[in-house]
Amino acid sequence: MTALDLSSPVAVVGTGTMGQGIAQVALVAGHPVRLYDTLPGRAREAADAIGARLDRLVEKERLSDADRDAARARLLPAEDLPELADCALVVEAVLERLDVKQDLFRALEGIVADDCLLATNTSSLSVTAIGGALRNPGRFVGLHFFNPAPLLPLVEVVSGFATDVSSATRAYETARAWGKTPVACADTPGFIVNRIARPFYAEAFAVHEAQVADPATIDAVLRESGGFRMGAFELTDLIGQDVNESVTQSVWQSFFQDVRFTPSLAQRRLVESGRLGRKTGHGWYDHGEGAERPEPDTAEKRQLPAYVVAEGDLGPASDLLELIREAGIPVRDDSDDDQGACLLLPSGGRLVLADGQTAVEYRDFVYFDLALDYRTAGRIALSASQDTSPQVLAEAIGLFQALGKRVSVIGDVPGMIVARTVARIIDLAHDAVAKGVATEEDIDTAMRLGVNYPLGPFEWSRRLGRTWAYVLLDDLHRRDPCGRYAPSLALYRHAHASDSREGTS
Repeated sequence: MTALDLSSPVAVVGTGTMGQGIAQVALVAGHPVRLYDTLPGRAREAADAIGARLDRLVEKERLSDADRDAARARLLPAEDLPELADCALVVEAVLERLDVKQDLFRALEGIVADDCLLATNTSSLSVTAIGGALRNPGRFVGLHFFNPAPLLPLVEVVSGFATDVSSATRAYETARAWGKTPVACADTPGFIVNRIARPFYAEAFAVHEAQVADPATIDAVLRESGGFRMGAFELTDLIGQDVNESVTQSVWQSFFQDVRFTPSLAQRRLVESGRLGRKTGHGWYDHGEGAERPEPDTAEKRQLPAYVVAEGDLGPASDLLELIREAGIPVRDDSDDDQGACLLLPSGGRLVLADGQTAVEYRDFVYFDLALDYRTAGRIALSASQDTSPQVLAEAIGLFQALGKRVSVIGDVPGMIVARTVARIIDLAHDAVAKGVATEEDIDTAMRLGVNYPLGPFEWSRRLGRTWAYVLLDDLHRRDPCGRYAPSLALYRHAHASDSREGTS
């Protein structure tokens, strides 16, 4: 099954930001495009707005004058639904209400030809439920674009329970012909991106609610250590707290209140207070005129330790040994030590990669967080208990400062910030593949392109090792047995599978 021919008209119903963006994508690709909106005059206004954006593309030399003029000639506002009768594809981008969408597609089904592909851009509703209102749900598919649609490459092509393979394939190939990067996905709450991204927000909020770190520090650690483009607090302020919480609530309810997707009470209070982020001038941060952004907690300068002793295999943090040597700090090797992988400090304290346990369980343990790349990381978080020796903590801080890192000391929280976030993302990704939601490759693509993650979950998993996420979550679950951190059966099977399949995630 191939993509729609460029001569085939495409209709977009709903002329808000997403509708206009989708229409522009189809238009620039070469299709005749019809715009329809139930509010009189809105389709004409949307056509004018799209025309203005085409003018800006010409000014930026991304579109020729001739192509702009041809595109404008192909763009037609429609006053009534019957004007869409000859369209080969109708994409809906209207209000996120099931009854509204179902009523629209019932009406369309009586207007368009039997071979017309019908698609919804819903981000939170069930594609199966919307399509269930049709006489022929086999031609119904989800085409979930990301905002702004003309700029962001990802499109989730979602097959409902009754979607024909031929319809999903045609939608997939059409999205690709439009210059997008499509990924195939079964109809599941949140699809790929909004399902697997929940821990990025949830774990940051949980750490904050545990009173062990403030939003500015958590955001800084996610950016400067985890390699994420933005931290969870600044990102949700940009998205809108009401919008982000609504997606979380939808996924949680759709999964029958699965504890893994439990919303944040702190975010709920933020929404209730009307502090929705940048659009209201205040969210987690104050965005008012002249407001100063709070600085992350950063430790003052400490003296570097005279030496460190490397005990065991540091695994994902093994690059630290080379960095320590480059900083001129002697590294003694004691690989025969049986007390686990760590860096032994001169004071007798142990510096350990976050593993889902807490510092209070051990004498003079200091945990350090996971980093995307310890060489390029600009900040490292450390976690210690109230019983940790000040000298041990000072040596740990001084060690990472000697490596050129800013250091943030947070409270004694299992899994810290980056480590617990990445482990949970990996777990949800493995669970999604096991349940037939999408392939490993499509999940990695979706998370990189849809939310700008530095690595896809399976790329993280391969880098960190087969058992890393399972061990961390299992340890965390033992300390917080609410069920939120219990590793999925899919992750358990992966962690305990034979290592003979070298190169698998």
